[in-house]
Amino acid sequence: MKKIAILGSTGSIGTQALEVVRQYPERFEIVALAAGRNTELLARQVREFRPRLVSVETKEAAEKLRLELPQAIKVVWGQEGLVHVATHHEATFLIAAMVGSAGLAPTLSAIEAGKTIGLANKETLVTAGHIVMQKAKENGIAVIPIDSEHSAIFQCLQGESRTAVNRIILTASGGSFRDRSREQLRGVTVEQALSHPNWSMGAKITIDSATMMNKGLEIIEAHWLFDLPYSKIDTVLHKESIIHSMVEFADRAVMAQMGTPDMKIPIQYALTYPDRLPLQTEPLDLTAISTLHFSAPDFTRYPCVSFAYEAGEKGGTMPAVLNGANEVAVARFLRGEIAFLAIEDTIASVMAKHRVVQQPGLEEIFEADRWARQEAIQ
Repeated sequence: MKKIAILGSTGSIGTQALEVVRQYPERFEIVALAAGRNTELLARQVREFRPRLVSVETKEAAEKLRLELPQAIKVVWGQEGLVHVATHHEATFLIAAMVGSAGLAPTLSAIEAGKTIGLANKETLVTAGHIVMQKAKENGIAVIPIDSEHSAIFQCLQGESRTAVNRIILTASGGSFRDRSREQLRGVTVEQALSHPNWSMGAKITIDSATMMNKGLEIIEAHWLFDLPYSKIDTVLHKESIIHSMVEFADRAVMAQMGTPDMKIPIQYALTYPDRLPLQTEPLDLTAISTLHFSAPDFTRYPCVSFAYEAGEKGGTMPAVLNGANEVAVARFLRGEIAFLAIEDTIASVMAKHRVVQQPGLEEIFEADRWARQEAIQ
């Protein structure tokens, strides 16, 4: 039986991971859960799955939750609590599904503690990919991608020589505003931005999809996951989200992974790899879909993609700055403090001011992140 810890159990990935676990109680057991502020949902999850350890964001939330749960379940809080969940002594597999750079430290701790990582947190590799993947290599730890695009690439590469890879092609839906011009983006509302045509995701990721920063972060993540230069990582707009990504090989053969837009598929594959189990989801019916559309991304229309390529090529602390500025800008948009297009302006301004530190350690990465967040508020 695989014993699982989840960082971000009340988010989109976390809740769908629990759906997979619910389908196979004889194969999976939840031993630790971490969530943010949604303690009501977390309490329901704890009552159903009976983990030994639970973490929440604040001390006040932890004290309140302790009163609602059996005494045998330990409740912790804060960043230290996340590390306790990630390194729980019974867990063998960590689903890292937190949104944002706060997932970096607990994921690194889990790697050092010998846990297999199911990675659904882009920011962990975006901010510190060189450290995370080196630690995983040193400790003999598998990092299995859960993002649908990276899972697709991972699946396409099974049984293939990495030296035969010509390029990888990440697909992008284009987000909630894919059919609008830049002029039509002026004055768009938060509600409009959160209306994704294909996927059900959390607020931050949905806004990232609308700006295509989500794809930008995935480009940097793919660089580290698959050890490829940025010149071999392309992206294509594919509004149906049926082809999740592709690999082109040296002989020009292209392998694609296809399926319905259901995140339970890559979640379950990460949990059962290298095996495949039946999954209760809609089968793909290409005759019903009939037509698939593809187009090249316009970097003028979607400048966040070019920001990501720039940050990745410059390396060092620049990806952490890109990510930190984006997180703050998206949060400000969601609070109604800035306009949608100001997200891009904020990121560009912060990146232009940053002096890159090459081969940074963790403290230098955290400092770059703190600096970028402060700059993005001004």
